[in-house]
Amino acid sequence: MKHPVRKTLTERCKRKGLRITAPRRVILQVLETAQDHPDVDELHSRVREIEPGVNIATVYRTMNTLAEHGLIERHSFSDGRARYEAVPESHHDHFINVDTGEVIEFRSDEIERIQEEIARTYGFDIVSHRLDIYVRPRQPDDD
Repeated sequence: MKHPVRKTLTERCKRKGLRITAPRRVILQVLETAQDHPDVDELHSRVREIEPGVNIATVYRTMNTLAEHGLIERHSFSDGRARYEAVPESHHDHFINVDTGEVIEFRSDEIERIQEEIARTYGFDIVSHRLDIYVRPRQPDDD
């Protein structure tokens, strides 16, 4: 599920005073249209389809800059690779398929309510959180 981003990454970079070089523009375009959570190698491959001259070091530097400015989220799922997504407009959680590595975004108001209730019970206010649930597809005989 692709979540909308308040403004495009390019617009948000400009508002933060970041230069939009030609390679950075392509990287931002790839991130804005990604329907998954690509790692740097996947991003680099997609960027090179559009602009073959962009090297992987440029992608790494750009991702670090975007993360430092709070424009993207860096995730590290069980495969150990850093994966990225543009900061979404609304909070969501992730299912990670342990067989395929696929990441599925979801939102549950009930889970959010329960987390708030538990935090309150322990005397806390939630500032931020991330919920990654590792899953395997059900088999017909699992019921």
